[in-house]
This record gives sequence, C-alpha cells and structure tokens, in this order.
Amino acid sequence: MDESGQVPGGRAPGADASPGSACAASALAALDRRIAGCRACPRLVAWREEVAATKRAAYADWTYWGRPVPGFGPADAPLLIVGLAPAAHGGNRTGRMFTGDRSGDVLFRALYDVGLASRPTSVAADDGLVLHGVRITAPVHCAPPDNKPTPAERDTCRPWLVEELRLLRPTLRAVLVLGAYGWQATLPALAEAGWTVPRPRPAFAHGTHVRLDGGPDLLGCYHVSQRNTFTGRLTPEMLREALRAAARAAGLAPDGRAAFAE
Repeated sequence: MDESGQVPGGRAPGADASPGSACAASALAALDRRIAGCRACPRLVAWREEVAATKRAAYADWTYWGRPVPGFGPADAPLLIVGLAPAAHGGNRTGRMFTGDRSGDVLFRALYDVGLASRPTSVAADDGLVLHGVRITAPVHCAPPDNKPTPAERDTCRPWLVEELRLLRPTLRAVLVLGAYGWQATLPALAEAGWTVPRPRPAFAHGTHVRLDGGPDLLGCYHVSQRNTFTGRLTPEMLREALRAAARAAGLAPDGRAAFAE
C-alpha cells in the first residue's frame, strides 16, 4: 500500500526505461518514495513507530526514520543483494538498508574489501557511502518485532520487490540472497517479475549458485546476522568470497565497474 492507500500492483511508471537513463533512475526513485509511504501491515506500522518514539538510549538524540526502508544503490546495478528486513535501531533509525547496525558493519566492510563500496562503514544516510554496481534491498521493508515478519507480512510486501526487480531488469545480471528467509521470499518474486524459476525450486544453502534460464544468476549466502557472524558460521572471508562470486556473475570488475561487453 502506498501513500494513496493502494496496494502495489502493475508496473511502476518508467519500468521500461533504458539502462542507466535518467528515466530509469527517476522510476526507481518514485518506487522508493511509494515504499516509504506504505502502511499496509498494522503490526509492523505500530512496531516501527513505537521504536521510533521510544528510541534506544544510545540514540536518544536521533530523529528516527520510523518508516519502511527502501532499497539503496544505483538504478542500473547489475548486482542486487537481498536481505531480510530492516533492524529496529538500524535501518528503522537511519532510513537506509543495513545502515547503523552490526549486521551492516559486517556487510559494508566486506563490500568495501572487494571493491563494491566506497567506504567500509555505513552509519547514516548522508555519510557519503556509494555502492559500485550494487543495489541492496529486502523482501520486507519495515522493521519487524523480534526480526520475524509473519508470512502474511512477507507476502503483502512482495509486490514491492517484484516492482524493483522489474525496474532493474535491463541491467540485472546476478542476485545474491542473504539467508534462507530471503531466499524463500525472492524465488516467487523473481517468478512474478517474469523470470523462469526451476521446478522444484532450488533449496537455499551457502554457496548455492543457480543460473536462471534467460535471467540473472541466483546465489545464496548465510545472512550477516550476529548469530551467524559471532558463532563463525559466516566468517569475513566466506562473505567476501560470496560477494566476489556474485560480482563475477554480474560481470563486475573489482572496483564495481561493468566488466562485460555491452
């Protein structure tokens, strides 16, 4: 549901814009604004706004974003990274995906290490961070209680991901999904966006690499949650290698420039 009260459906204006054009960037920016105005899930609306009002003591001087968090990155990105949902005091505070929380600290350090981000930290939406050839999004755009969206909330949010995939389609060459939840949410979104997903649907595993017929390569990586990174289930080198594999599939050079022939 956007600010007009409509649940998203159909293609966003400019969905057929040419790669890298101002029209494509404008269409994606318009989608981001619609996402930020969504109030479709009462439980998520109540939670994100309660967190924004009560705050965490360490961030008492912050004005929390307290709204759905749109994707982040260029409109002509050949690589899309899909997470789970914004953190209550991370993206829900800063207004940018994976920004201001420990999971983001791990992810952006690795993106920087492999040449896909301009800096190793992501602390605020205006900190000057630039992603090179990469866009980051999530299947659920609001911070959920206990980091656990319900299946109904996931499904209600799916049209936003479908729209984003359609807008990125002209340049999209690879999708790296962080975690089993994101994997299960991304597969039907890819199908709805017009790509053929194998049957039976491929299972999630770290290191999974599926080449969709006529579509982007689909890769899996453990989520950068504290549970995974603190226990060593996902090490910094494992994450860097997953990002390198996704960058290769997307045709990106180490500095994020397109390395494929147009």
